[in-house]
Amino acid sequence: MQRRIWPIGAYYAIAVIVFLIDYASKKIINRTVALNTETIPVIGDFFMITHIRNRGAAFGMLQEQRLFFIVITVVVVSGILWYLHRSYRTGSKLLLVGLATILGGAVGNFLDRALYGEVIDFLQFNFGSYTFPIFNLADTGICVGVGFVILDALLTMKQENKPNGNGEQSQQDPPAEQQSV
Repeated sequence: MQRRIWPIGAYYAIAVIVFLIDYASKKIINRTVALNTETIPVIGDFFMITHIRNRGAAFGMLQEQRLFFIVITVVVVSGILWYLHRSYRTGSKLLLVGLATILGGAVGNFLDRALYGEVIDFLQFNFGSYTFPIFNLADTGICVGVGFVILDALLTMKQENKPNGNGEQSQQDPPAEQQSV
């Protein structure tokens, strides 16, 4: 049975969808929620919309490093594009969807950083007295994509550790006691 693969354009479409959802959400927040002053409860004190600007990386790390992030993002996006094409025929859909999701999120934050020097963050989660760093949907896309890539690596590793994929030893490799020195 031949493995059916999606056209490469499907993975680019996933990246574009992630990018567009992130872009639209940032525009909506920018127009409707006051910067640094307004907090809109969505689920009580647990989940709120809070409009802030982030001049650093995901979750507010490494503030004021705009040029560094632009260069790193260009390198990362180039690497993702290369790996997406390299893995297209042999990689799993999970890996390719993960790469596409990371790509969409990375481009979403890259555009904001390149044009404005900052990104709009607005998703705030509180766990009791702890407030998780505020983030956006591009950050979410990147994290979900990384999760897919890690899951694919774990599943691939598990599959490769199975003898012959079905519990039998491969015909090409004789048992250790039959191998000559």
